[in-house]
Amino acid sequence: MRNTRVAKRYAKALMDMAVETNQVEAIKHDVDQLRMATTGELDRVLKSPIIRQDKKQAIFTAIFGGKLNQLTELFFKLLIEKGREVGLPEILDAFDGLYRQMKGIEIVELTTAVPVSDEVKANIVSNFSKMPEYASKTLVVKEKVDESILGGFLAQIGDQLYDASIRHDLQAIKKQFVENMYIQKIR
Repeated sequence: MRNTRVAKRYAKALMDMAVETNQVEAIKHDVDQLRMATTGELDRVLKSPIIRQDKKQAIFTAIFGGKLNQLTELFFKLLIEKGREVGLPEILDAFDGLYRQMKGIEIVELTTAVPVSDEVKANIVSNFSKMPEYASKTLVVKEKVDESILGGFLAQIGDQLYDASIRHDLQAIKKQFVENMYIQKIR
């Protein structure tokens, strides 16, 4: 689909229906199930321009019929009828974003050079929770390992990046030397 604007509109429509019918948690559970199921062969079937919509609908019903909330089934039946099943991953992502926004959940994308313990993650989350902009939020850590940062960590929350990596410190020192080698400005 590549059109995130359309994906956001469909996700908002699903969220609005979920809120209106007081089924937000049930729909969120269904969205999580759909995400897990649409990572392999089903994703290729839904994106295939060769397979007709009625066949896609039959496959979807065979897999999920009776396993999802009725509202979710009707919504995704509508998606297939409108030819928007190609954008299912984007719609699911947009729905998750709306859900997190509604529940006050922020994702902390934590990048470290080596895997860290749960205690270290909890400590980082605790420190961010003390900041006024995150005090009322629930912080959830998504961990990523990137050896190129050498040590320390990078934490991205929304559009803010906190860089406490050794790579960043080394680049800062290098910049100081390049600016003026004779004046000592090293911390």
